[in-house]
Amino acid sequence: MARPITAGVDGSPESAAAAAWAAREAVRRELPLRLVHVSEAVPESLALAADEAARVQWAHDLLEDAEQEIAERHPGLSVTIDVLDDGAPAALTGAARDAELLVLGSRGYGTLVGFLLGSVGQQVVATTERPVVLVRTGDEASGEAAGREVVVGQEGDAEDSAAALEFAFRTAAARGATVRAVRAWSLPPVFAYSPASLQLLDESGGIEPYEKKALGAALAPWRERFPDVPVVEHVEIGSAGQVLLSVASGAQLLVVGRRARRTAVGARIGSVAHAVLHHAPCPVAVVPHG
Repeated sequence: MARPITAGVDGSPESAAAAAWAAREAVRRELPLRLVHVSEAVPESLALAADEAARVQWAHDLLEDAEQEIAERHPGLSVTIDVLDDGAPAALTGAARDAELLVLGSRGYGTLVGFLLGSVGQQVVATTERPVVLVRTGDEASGEAAGREVVVGQEGDAEDSAAALEFAFRTAAARGATVRAVRAWSLPPVFAYSPASLQLLDESGGIEPYEKKALGAALAPWRERFPDVPVVEHVEIGSAGQVLLSVASGAQLLVVGRRARRTAVGARIGSVAHAVLHHAPCPVAVVPHG
């Protein structure tokens, strides 16, 4: 059975944009759509209400309204709705586990909202096993027009970035878009180099040629697998977050990989994902490393 694309719905404008994005992507990929609501994510006026039935009814009405609106836009799309009873992080992580990808609303330029309230959002993005796409209010189908690139960050070796690159190429293929693969590099302290790495750099002619060679090697299997997807290779000196944001102004989607980082105070998504989630002008897909 095909995994659905799952979108969180909580009544906010951000989640409405997320549901619309998820529906369009489900149509492109010929996948079913699942709309979910976490039962505890209700308006403040109902959150304190003693009448549990009223809260349940509000959640079902919300999902049914969203389902009807999507059905009018995409008549042939299979849509299911579910109210999830677990706490937000556990419920959304569980929903993502059974999905092709999870789509949530994001305010951007500050705190993530809706299902992504503070540490809840961080846990969801940092611990899910599937890609999570964050969509801001105002996102429209027109932003996915031909000519707008799918930008993907590439770091490390080919294996490190394989999941993010596959997601970017697969998405671009479904949209008829170009992939812009971005590898940022900086000048580390000289003592960080080992004799072996210095030899590799010398053989490559310097740091920038070495970075270009690494990017080309990481892209090679995906160029072969998706021969019809145009690719732009972009290597630039600077911090990864800043470089990605600088080239994403005209993008229809920005894709970043992430390693799960756990500390004494909880999960962390990394500085690059943090930067682009808060400041990217387009939807952002955070893809866990394979």
